[in-house]
Amino acid sequence: MPKVAGLLLAAGEGSRLGRPKALVELDGRTLAERGVMMLREGGCDPVIVVTGAVDVAVPSARSVHNAEWRTGMGSSLRAGLAALPETAEAAVVALVDQPRVTAAAVRRLVAAYGSGAGVAVATYGGAPRNPVLLAREHWDEAARMAVGDVGARPFLRAHPERVTEVPCDDVGSPADIDTAEDLAALGHEP
Repeated sequence: MPKVAGLLLAAGEGSRLGRPKALVELDGRTLAERGVMMLREGGCDPVIVVTGAVDVAVPSARSVHNAEWRTGMGSSLRAGLAALPETAEAAVVALVDQPRVTAAAVRRLVAAYGSGAGVAVATYGGAPRNPVLLAREHWDEAARMAVGDVGARPFLRAHPERVTEVPCDDVGSPADIDTAEDLAALGHEP
């Protein structure tokens, strides 16, 4: 079985939401706890949570603080990739604010890697979204290209020939939580 790590980017302050998304509770769990559980159940081990605006401690995951979190998602991706153990052959990168992405989507990415994909992206309605799997040989380039408030997107766009698209419409949604209205749309009080 391939050794695939999980990387949950959870460093932002949630300025449009008014509080850090990692600590928002949904169905009795914080978004950080939900994200770690999704990655673990999807077959990732270890799981690392990249923090920044607030400390986030989730049992069964290791937290790594991104001191440059204010610069955006790119620095969180770089911090997370740098923290992965040497034993990890690949990493599934997920965002804390997408609670309807499921472990089934993660399992599909891990299976694509097991079948030879070095880069795999979950798609919904034919559009590439998250999570994203990157084999170790792509980490350095993806990290170099992750600047400002973008993560792996510049790398993925620069190398479309490397990307294996993995349809995930039937196992979840990439809807994210940016505002109180987004949270309310999921049926929960902001």
